[in-house]
Amino acid sequence: MAIMERGNTQQARGQPRDDPDQRDETQEQPPVQEPDKRPPGDRTLTAVLTGPRVRVWAWRIGVALAALVVVTAVFGGRLGITAAVLVIVVDVVRRSRRDSSIPAWQKSSAAERRTEKQLRSLQRNGYLVLHARAVPRDDEGVSDGRIDHLVIGPSGVYAIDSEKWDKRLPVRTLSHRKLFHGPFNKKERLDEARWEADQASKIIGGQVGFEVPVQPSVAIYGPSIPWKVMRVRDVDVYAGNRARSYLRRRPKILTDTDVQRIFQAAEKALPPKYG
Repeated sequence: MAIMERGNTQQARGQPRDDPDQRDETQEQPPVQEPDKRPPGDRTLTAVLTGPRVRVWAWRIGVALAALVVVTAVFGGRLGITAAVLVIVVDVVRRSRRDSSIPAWQKSSAAERRTEKQLRSLQRNGYLVLHARAVPRDDEGVSDGRIDHLVIGPSGVYAIDSEKWDKRLPVRTLSHRKLFHGPFNKKERLDEARWEADQASKIIGGQVGFEVPVQPSVAIYGPSIPWKVMRVRDVDVYAGNRARSYLRRRPKILTDTDVQRIFQAAEKALPPKYG
């Protein structure tokens, strides 16, 4: 299956150099740039001080000091200090709720962002994750599928889709073949998740040269899920806050070499959904 490249893959080229035999010797030569004579420690310190995290904290402290001055002038020093602390706490919480490697998920209501946050802690256990990967459908690379989180680790490969459903409607299953959210049958959603995982399995397997089973699953946020993990139409279904434990307690079947090889193949073969 051919996969369409996204974006411009050509590297920018510089201007052609002049022929040294035809160059005017009287032409003014560009100044030679002096090497940075600062020790490596100074250069590293400069990079740290100009980094985005430092800028964020500089902004927080500036706003907190402004709140301290204004509130102290009106209500006194004790309330001024309280206001300054609250400014910092509120901004830390606000930014943490929007923290995501995918711009489309940088909002507090995004179910995908919540699963992404859980999966970060699994890296120390040998799990690697690709977020928001497109699943090509035809030879031209046209895709109408998306795997929210493709997880590759010691216990296997998983395609996790994060869903936010109306918490007022109950979730129930019938004979492990049907999933309902209130009166709505979720058959199409489960079939879509299974299709995405099957496509990923074929694509990755073709890259590495051996079969790579990919287990589909759906992490649901919002309504209460009356089970831990249930397989419905070959798709694992569970509450969104169980995504990390869903992966952690499974037996190991892949070596570290297998994990790296599958991850590199998936990263190459499944393009980012959002460019």
